[in-house]
Amino acid sequence: MSFGLLRRVLNRWALAGLLACAAAAAVAAPNPRRPDGDQTSAPTAILIDADSGSVLYEKNADELTAPSSLSKLMTAEVVFHEIKEGRLQKTDEFTVSTNAWRRGGAPSRTSSMFAPIHSKVTVEDLLRGVIIQSANDGCMTLAEGIAGSEDDFARMMNARAFEIGLSKSKFANSTGLPDRDHVMTVRDLARLARHIIQTYPEFYSYYGEREFTYNRIRQFNRNPLLALNIGADGMKTGFTKDGGYGLVGSAVQNGLRLIVVINGLKSEKERADEGKRLLEWGFNNFQINYLFGEGQVIADAKVYGGEHGSVPLIADRPVRMMSPRGVRERVIARVVYSGPVRPPVQKGQRIGTLKVWRGDNVVLEMPLQAAESVGQGALHRRAFDAATELFIGLFRAGIQRL
Repeated sequence: MSFGLLRRVLNRWALAGLLACAAAAAVAAPNPRRPDGDQTSAPTAILIDADSGSVLYEKNADELTAPSSLSKLMTAEVVFHEIKEGRLQKTDEFTVSTNAWRRGGAPSRTSSMFAPIHSKVTVEDLLRGVIIQSANDGCMTLAEGIAGSEDDFARMMNARAFEIGLSKSKFANSTGLPDRDHVMTVRDLARLARHIIQTYPEFYSYYGEREFTYNRIRQFNRNPLLALNIGADGMKTGFTKDGGYGLVGSAVQNGLRLIVVINGLKSEKERADEGKRLLEWGFNNFQINYLFGEGQVIADAKVYGGEHGSVPLIADRPVRMMSPRGVRERVIARVVYSGPVRPPVQKGQRIGTLKVWRGDNVVLEMPLQAAESVGQGALHRRAFDAATELFIGLFRAGIQRL
């Protein structure tokens, strides 16, 4: 399949607008043989390419549901971030409080690493307990050790989720134990999983460990995909009565990594079957297509009052999307930015976003940045652009009154 038309149209100037600007193109692309509601029993599901974030399949992907222990991915992300920022070390030790022991340890009869009350546990062991054993006592001990209380840690989770673009998720605790204010979408879970894989490769190997022994108790990773010989190496399972059985899975075949998220299933077997089914479907039915090479200009953004009238936009890496094999469908791409852009513009400055739709669904979003710097224009240039903007504004106002 060729994306030549898409490249040619997007390389023209993006259309200037008062609030947003866009360049658009439509090209023929294969239509995936999507699993329909009868083929995937998961009430909510999404399958994405880990490299580009392009969506291969989704079902109720923006519906808020109880994420159960799947939300421990966010708990771990906060800890990873604290370590990366130098505020925390893997060798630091936190004390298991009475609260963490009673509500998340052995007496709780929930997922636990069985850390003894008032014992000191290293951050690394707590992380492995959380990731491999889904340890609630590990989550609470980390939360209290980092933030002072689980409530304050939940506030850290919400702030961090906002920073990394999880637009709908809300967290009330570190464990995923039932709370009506603790909700996520499978789309946000997929974004979070992709973020962890790309941002913290030094920690990702924990998710593929088959077992972990702590306090002389040997426990096994609950992720059923790890034993299915499909290239799986992560990430997390979850279950509560309200949320049902859920799974965030990641697998690699022939250099291609896919991430699957499903939630709301009725049994462990159904969770394993559906996770495996969607991953294999993705590997068998999609191929990689490159839209733009590294450093290739994707579009031009209008610059108001600059030494140049526009600035070329590029991505920070090659732009690719997963395309299904075999059937034709329509793909629409737009470059969206708030404009016109005002100088000075610095090379590498974030300007806009490339968005690609397959049908009604956005299947790819890629940040775009300025390929070069643009300084302030001469006085006559600024005057000309001001007059142009005034004319366009009056023209729009006239249309709105008609």
